[in-house]
Amino acid sequence: MSEKVRPLLDKVIRHVRDNCDPVLEEFQSLDAQKSDRWSWHPRQLEIMEELKSKAKKDGLWNFFLPNAETGEGLSNLDYTYIAVELGKNPLASKSLNCSAPDTGNMEVLERVGTPEQKEKWLKPLLNGEIRSCFGMTEPDVASSDAKNIHTRAVLEGDEWVINGEKYYISGAGDPQCKIMICMVLTDPDAEPFRQQSQILVPMDTPGVNIVGPMCVFGHDDAPHGHMHIKLENVRVPKENILWGVGKGFEISQVRLGPGRIHHCMRSIGSAEKALDLMISRGLNRQAFGKRIIDLGKNMETISRARIEIEAMRLMVLKAAKAMDVLGNKEARVWVSMVKAMVPEKCCQIIDQAMQVHGATGVSQWSPLSEMYTKQRTLRLADGPDEVHHNVIARAEVKDFQSSNDRQSAMKNTLGGKLFEGP
Repeated sequence: MSEKVRPLLDKVIRHVRDNCDPVLEEFQSLDAQKSDRWSWHPRQLEIMEELKSKAKKDGLWNFFLPNAETGEGLSNLDYTYIAVELGKNPLASKSLNCSAPDTGNMEVLERVGTPEQKEKWLKPLLNGEIRSCFGMTEPDVASSDAKNIHTRAVLEGDEWVINGEKYYISGAGDPQCKIMICMVLTDPDAEPFRQQSQILVPMDTPGVNIVGPMCVFGHDDAPHGHMHIKLENVRVPKENILWGVGKGFEISQVRLGPGRIHHCMRSIGSAEKALDLMISRGLNRQAFGKRIIDLGKNMETISRARIEIEAMRLMVLKAAKAMDVLGNKEARVWVSMVKAMVPEKCCQIIDQAMQVHGATGVSQWSPLSEMYTKQRTLRLADGPDEVHHNVIARAEVKDFQSSNDRQSAMKNTLGGKLFEGP
């Protein structure tokens, strides 16, 4: 990491330890006291505002925007170190205004939004006053291929008229969610990668009908939610289009590179937390006359978990460096590598921690089951594993075919560029 980020990282570690960790149990217990599951308890809002206030006071705010004037301006590499710490507590990212899907939406608005769009939506998002969602996935098509998106937007006079259906729209259940960036089909006759656009749709627009929540492993994640939404004759001003007609795929490259790697950064923090819980349980519980940590192959399990975490950390750091040096598009292979690798390995480590905990590991008395479901879901979110493996394999085959001298080709791959001096 750069010298610039070292003091910020120390502050983040203290913030998570001294501010977020002590209030987590109270925050989560308040869910049981709400009359409406799709709302926040007043005390929950109070706790979060207190955390945000402390974070702002310490200069811990909007770290996720790389090289931007609107945030801290950290590189992707520097933010990696911070995001790992944020993955250790479910309140941490939001308290620093660094939680998904707002991070990706803010980056899109910051990069391609008009001055008017930034004033109306980016400014309150950057201030942590509202939240947002991203509407892409559809129930009737394989949405991992964005060319399949069928939600239609037709320009009628000065308005876009939108009709379609979305599901698993994360964050759309939050009463603080005020704006959706919606992926739509605007020109079915254009070349495949120019057919889609992205349009800003305020959540209170007539015709935006939230059918209800989609469950993840039986949980609806209220009040954040992963919502099923029908868009029925939704009318928004033509000025709500982002960057221009047919720019949907290009905008996706702006948000998906950083967004995917941010998930992987936080996942490493979750794996660290799971390993800590595994060791603590193993040291403090006995069975058959021995500490659980000394039974079977549990010591080897701990060793392998640490090895996997360090391997994941290095891979994510390398992907972040690739984004900084080469740009999001050229670093795509590295981003796909960590997206395919990290959630799978984290699931494995959390699963092992649950096993060491016994029945408690899958109960409401432990955070491990919720941690597992989030990591398992990441193997589908932002592209399933298979899509990323295909990206990696295509690049590997192309590199092999383009060179008669494999050794010479290897010297000219990304690895050499990443470690050149300034």
